[in-house]
Amino acid sequence: MRALVNLSTGIEVITRFEDSVRLTVIGTGYVGLVTAACFAEMGNAVVCVDSDREKIEGLRRHQVPFFEPGLQELVARNHDQGRLDFVDTLAAANNAEVYVFAVGTPPNHDGSVDLRQVLSASRNLGRVVTHDFIVVQKSTAPVGTVEEIKEVIDEELAQRKVRITFEVASNPEFLKEGSAVNDFMRPERIIIGTESERVSEILRVLYAPFTRSHERVLFMSVRDAEMTKYIANAMLATRISFMNEIAAICEEIKVDIENVRRGIGSDSRIGHAFLYAGVGYGGSCFPKDMQGLIHMAKRCRVEPRLLEAVEWRNHAQKLHLLEKIYRRFGSAVRGLVVGIWGLSFKPGTDDLREAPSVTLINHLLGAGARIRAYDPAAIRNARRSFPPEWFGEKRMLELVDNQYDAVQGADALVLMTEWMPFRNPDFDLMSKLMRCKVIFDGRNQYEPMAVRTKGFEYYGFGRG
Repeated sequence: MRALVNLSTGIEVITRFEDSVRLTVIGTGYVGLVTAACFAEMGNAVVCVDSDREKIEGLRRHQVPFFEPGLQELVARNHDQGRLDFVDTLAAANNAEVYVFAVGTPPNHDGSVDLRQVLSASRNLGRVVTHDFIVVQKSTAPVGTVEEIKEVIDEELAQRKVRITFEVASNPEFLKEGSAVNDFMRPERIIIGTESERVSEILRVLYAPFTRSHERVLFMSVRDAEMTKYIANAMLATRISFMNEIAAICEEIKVDIENVRRGIGSDSRIGHAFLYAGVGYGGSCFPKDMQGLIHMAKRCRVEPRLLEAVEWRNHAQKLHLLEKIYRRFGSAVRGLVVGIWGLSFKPGTDDLREAPSVTLINHLLGAGARIRAYDPAAIRNARRSFPPEWFGEKRMLELVDNQYDAVQGADALVLMTEWMPFRNPDFDLMSKLMRCKVIFDGRNQYEPMAVRTKGFEYYGFGRG
């Protein structure tokens, strides 16, 4: 990497790379591992750090600990070619020019964000670093987190009595589980929060391979960048909850929400994205970020009534499907055999965090029903997510290896995740396998009339 002085400003900037950039990525979750693999794919030397030794050993054997299309191949190729490595201590990766923070920021019980992993990474870096460096904060965290990171690192350097120059930038991630690799490789936008021209130039060049066809880098202040991530997710969550509320109205006045969706989505000011009614949103981002934004607002003495309404509707939506099942079967829920298609909160991932399927299964099993469930990717996580006694001799919860095994002898099928194999099922085969031909469509995937002509009862959301 060659540094030259910009004669007009007197600021040293990076003009081009003679060698790859040395990056250390702290954290090997969705964000960290995708970030590391994609930067390595562009020729950079990347080391991933994680304190979980078992995970690190697995990654060295090319075992990615979660399902993300295309990631395993990317990790294997770049590790084999020497651009990507994995270590379990930060001291073993202490030669980087850029340190990327991609650790977890889970919610606390009050909705605030738990920053312990971010601050721990800051302390550890301050204790071992021996040269000037840049921190790129990717973990989603409240406004002001970059300032806290600076303070913690400064404290550690002061205790060591060393003079090291460093800067911290905010670079929020916008990766969708199930398409994270593509999102990183072909970003819609790259948000960089920094007040430093030097950091701006370094990160602009670092991201240049991903933006060759079009400039997509937006620079702003650190606090603006930190806030942007929260507001983006809040807007998308609001669209989902808005459509779910409209679907509830449509259901009562015999209006088909799907026609309404197509009608309003054709308005260029609105568009079609995130306008699908169903069982609500889940995952690791929307619920956590909504809670974090609500908590930030209340700390500022702002009443976040709209944000709270979005959250309320989402919780209610998960229970609305359960209400439909109770209305159809009444007290006969006890002993009911329910087949479930899809466990992950969305297709393309094995993530069950805040998944509507988990809420449904917990309630149905609590009411005495039996569950037979199938998911193309999330079965392993499901076995870890529910109490082991549910898989015991009574087999109240059975996880099967085929989507049609899930409906064998079932009194009802519930579609929870819109995986592609579920889009055009064999209804004739299902008619033979199911004891009672009832479908609860949690994603409005099927056309009600087409399903009914096959002899099934159909229940969707807002289908008139």
